[in-house]
Amino acid sequence: MQVLASRKLRSTAYVFGVWLTLISATTANELALNANPPDHYTVVPGDTLWGVSERFLRDPWRWPEIWKGNPEIQNPHLIYPGDVVVLRYTDGAPELHLERGNGIGSTVKLSPEVRSSTIVHPIPTIPLDAIRQFLTQPRVVNREELENAPYVLAGADEHVITAAGDNVYVRGITQPDARHFMIYRLGSAYRDAPAGVASTADEDILGHEAVYIGEARLVRSGDPATLVILRSSSEVRRGDRLLPTDEQELEQVFQPHAPGADTEGRIIAVLNGVSRIGQGQIVVLNRGTQHGVETGHIFAVYQAGQTIQDPLSKVRNDPVTLPDERAGAVMVFRSFERVSYALVMQAKGPMHLYDTVKAP
Repeated sequence: MQVLASRKLRSTAYVFGVWLTLISATTANELALNANPPDHYTVVPGDTLWGVSERFLRDPWRWPEIWKGNPEIQNPHLIYPGDVVVLRYTDGAPELHLERGNGIGSTVKLSPEVRSSTIVHPIPTIPLDAIRQFLTQPRVVNREELENAPYVLAGADEHVITAAGDNVYVRGITQPDARHFMIYRLGSAYRDAPAGVASTADEDILGHEAVYIGEARLVRSGDPATLVILRSSSEVRRGDRLLPTDEQELEQVFQPHAPGADTEGRIIAVLNGVSRIGQGQIVVLNRGTQHGVETGHIFAVYQAGQTIQDPLSKVRNDPVTLPDERAGAVMVFRSFERVSYALVMQAKGPMHLYDTVKAP
């Protein structure tokens, strides 16, 4: 009887818009409600799917599981401001329903008259403003790749500071079809070292950050070629390197999901340079596509347990290592060969460099 009931619950369709069953948490694979979820929530501009899910679910990253069997909404990512998420119960089982607001998807009778309306955009899955610049600007490169790239030789107009609107002379452009370039400067090395150890060994280098300086467009080919700086975040200097703009469409709609159960890594850097990590910050993980890490992977962050002396132990100076404690969750939004960029989505406790990340 219990097995049949459990199967029936697990097969119930989860949707924003149709039936959504949230099972009380008794195992790691079951969805759980928060302790005091609201009975309804009206979506407002600025919301994200993660944030809305977080009001109801203990693990908001599992929102794709509530979108099974959704015949009424073709794309379940399209949740709009004005929509109302309602928590109800059927036969004792909690369910969520989506009530469309603002007339989205409704039938409207048209007549020949002038109308004006505000364009309503669906809410994003995560706060894109926090990561937008990291989707295209920073790159992870090896030192040789950047040292062999085209470089700025000089400014064309003898300006003391070369910036947006100025021309520069560049040597080394060999791609005949390249017209648009990103300007970079070699940044810090990402190193893979034992937890808490600051390594200087070259063999521990996983890659280098290519610091974004600006963008430029080819004006005249040649050696040197002439380029105009379209925009810049700082002064363009002699020796800055250029890489062709990546034409690949980068992910902006993210499907959160768990990595393999045995996938484990560490936080090895924070992009703004601080050591204490909080929600909304960008961290670098020492795992990348080489390790099967992909966009949308969710990792739980564990703060390493301290080692203390047990004063009551019969063993003199008996050291005891306390258990690791879960401190938050991060989601990978861009993955390179050996490292990944991730956004801190939850911070339930202090997080630091070299903390462990595991499948949640």
